[in-house]
Amino acid sequence: MTNWALLGLIFFAANLPWFSNKLFYLIPLKSNRQLAKSKHLGWCLLELLVLYFAAGAVAWYAERATFGQVSPQDWEFYAVTGCLFLVFAFPGFVYKVLWKKSF
Repeated sequence: MTNWALLGLIFFAANLPWFSNKLFYLIPLKSNRQLAKSKHLGWCLLELLVLYFAAGAVAWYAERATFGQVSPQDWEFYAVTGCLFLVFAFPGFVYKVLWKKSF
């Protein structure tokens, strides 16, 4: 059950930056473009990076609470989890960047 809850939380966190025009859902961004109301892609990627580390901290805590210890990881683990986080973010990216501009 913990694994599915973590995967759901990570999927949710990966898609958060794409569904709001505010930075972290709190800070409204001022832009020079009055017509464009959407957040710049760079801000979304910054949010994605911060949320990757936040989700990693939650997963680290869940592993420590469940098993009592955290297994040491090398760079391969972080490369794979980073790519998995980007794959989880793909539906939100398609919605925000590819699908919204076509209408």
